[in-house]
Amino acid sequence: MIDPKVACHPTICYRPIRPSDLLILEQLHAELFPIRYESEFFQNVVNSRDIVSWGAVDRSRPDGQSDELIGFVTARIVMARESEVCPLSSWDAPNPKWIADLLSYDSSKSDQTLVYILTLGVLESYRNLGIASSLIHEVMKYSSSIPTCRAVYLHVISYNNPAIHLYKKMSFKCVRRLHGFYLISGQHYDSYLFVYYVNGGRSPCSPVELLTIVVSYMRRGLSSLAARLRKNEEKVPRWLKCKETRCLLTTQSRRNLKTECNGFECV
Repeated sequence: MIDPKVACHPTICYRPIRPSDLLILEQLHAELFPIRYESEFFQNVVNSRDIVSWGAVDRSRPDGQSDELIGFVTARIVMARESEVCPLSSWDAPNPKWIADLLSYDSSKSDQTLVYILTLGVLESYRNLGIASSLIHEVMKYSSSIPTCRAVYLHVISYNNPAIHLYKKMSFKCVRRLHGFYLISGQHYDSYLFVYYVNGGRSPCSPVELLTIVVSYMRRGLSSLAARLRKNEEKVPRWLKCKETRCLLTTQSRRNLKTECNGFECV
């Protein structure tokens, strides 16, 4: 498809994707992604079958297509407790076992969920207008409104630097690199796993964070010990003073003061 002409100040609006968007949604995915998606995926998107989605439209388009999609995001809810390995189809969310150990997951709460972003795309002529960020914000708001949701996560191919920059800018954390995650035209490509925590979800301490905490505690302990030692040095024991005094006396004087000094030591 040919990118439409963009107005100087386009009026971008966001709405749920609906059945009438089926054809344009298929075209956008074919144009923007090297992966081919099954028809079942698109049917699930437009009919909201286990998938939530938002589309971006340009109300100011001069060609009369003001309700045609120029951007989109699709996502689905997955259960945090799932941990069995399952094959990755062209539209399924990868199993959350890859991030279950990256969450502060309470196994006693079996209803905890995650939201996985499946696809995100914007027509080239509409890029750098904040549309992708707005679409991701829609997912964030949706996820935050689900009390059981603990995180939003996604994968991005390792060479997609603009997308990586966008996710980092939006406070997603890159938590893992998955080697050979994508298979495109017979060639494997690595993927980065990004996570955005919501509703109290958080990542357990990384090795670096754990080391920082240990070092901090050690420093505080050493500082406390040094302070006690300095305090003890300032308080010279009275028996030491007594011994130092006796060192300056004659032998006879020491004998005369022996009883008195010993008595002082016992106080």
